[in-house]
Amino acid sequence: MSRPLIVAAAQTGPVASPADPVMVDTAIAMIDRAAAQGVQLMVFPEVFLAPFFPNQLIQDFDRLFLAADDPVLNRIARHAGERDVALVLPFAERAADGWFNSALIINEQGERVGCYRKTHIPAYFPNDKPGGTGTYEKFYFGQGNSLDTYPVCGTRIGVQICNDRLYPEGSRVLALKGAELIAIPVAYAVYANAAQRSSIWEVPIRARAYENGLYVLAANRVGLEGVRQHLGRSMLVDPMGMIQAELGTEQADLLVQTIDLDEVKRARTGLAWWRDRRPSLYQPIVE
Repeated sequence: MSRPLIVAAAQTGPVASPADPVMVDTAIAMIDRAAAQGVQLMVFPEVFLAPFFPNQLIQDFDRLFLAADDPVLNRIARHAGERDVALVLPFAERAADGWFNSALIINEQGERVGCYRKTHIPAYFPNDKPGGTGTYEKFYFGQGNSLDTYPVCGTRIGVQICNDRLYPEGSRVLALKGAELIAIPVAYAVYANAAQRSSIWEVPIRARAYENGLYVLAANRVGLEGVRQHLGRSMLVDPMGMIQAELGTEQADLLVQTIDLDEVKRARTGLAWWRDRRPSLYQPIVE
């Protein structure tokens, strides 16, 4: 048997300023390009509509955030729904209970089926090397408090945003809740150590796919934004941990690939992750 699904990762470029509307038009154009290739599910990078502002300390940061019902997000979601394309649509969310690094999950009818909020919020010290800005996300974003899966395109997907991918527990929870694909919106930069950052980029992405027997679709930014060099290399990894497709490090682009969701069942049967797990021994993880 085969359960094909055509997926896409939108690798978007730098944003010049918070007031620059170019990324909305870029998103619309990328959706059209994806729909022309039969894409059913599409993932955009982390907070891709704005510059990656958490690498700076900005006191009037609220202007960089959008409400979940903002007309900009509604326009993109409606456009995708009219073309039968489901979306993972990341944005900096302003809500009644705080500010969050979030992603709307839009089904193929253009309906909102969920909103994931990043659960693991990082902070890295800067250094004096070129591009060594560090990140101050803890100044801006509250922690999300749920790990849910969402029904789109005849399957269930989970979402992990950037730093979340480094914590295997979250992805395992999503797999146990029925996810056959995890979408990872990312804004991954090389900072001041391009060789090391480039070499480890794929490690957690492949690990999350392999250890859970599911697909992982990671959409990253690309290009120089101020002093921040985004790596690109958006990729799709199959349930055996193999890279099925990968984009380059220089240009905005669209990764389009057909996957077979039945490979999830075959991977989990062949590797017997679920049969051989010992949850009774794992209590220290949550203590």
